[in-house]
Amino acid sequence: MRAVIQRVSQASVKVADRVSGQIEAGLLVLIGIAKDDQQADADYLLDKIINLRIFEDESGKLNLSALDLNKDILLVSQFTLLGDCRQGRRPSFFAAASPKEAELIYDYLVKQASKIDLRVETGTFQADMDVNLTNDGPVTILLDSKKEF
Repeated sequence: MRAVIQRVSQASVKVADRVSGQIEAGLLVLIGIAKDDQQADADYLLDKIINLRIFEDESGKLNLSALDLNKDILLVSQFTLLGDCRQGRRPSFFAAASPKEAELIYDYLVKQASKIDLRVETGTFQADMDVNLTNDGPVTILLDSKKEF
């Protein structure tokens, strides 16, 4: 499972001109789910996401997490994070989970995130979405549950 985490001052997702999810200051998290991902991968990433110290403390150092500051989280499924561009010019999505498998893991991730004392919003699984964000910093972090990077 892969995640692109962006610290944002605001973010929203629209599907067919309807807002599906919207947050103020917090984290926009794009999620890609691989064929072999399990609930344990979602648990690992969620723990990393909410505890990642990418917000500044009073000294200007990145020492605080979304959990520390009660920041919003916007979770958006994005299978293209599993695109492999090492050969040719068209990405291969062989490593990506099937939509049915991915939706089960994504729904589990959302359910687990909603148990945390943070406001969690989502995109719409497998929809064509318009994502709008203002990256704060900018701060963008890549995570992989298999620790490939």
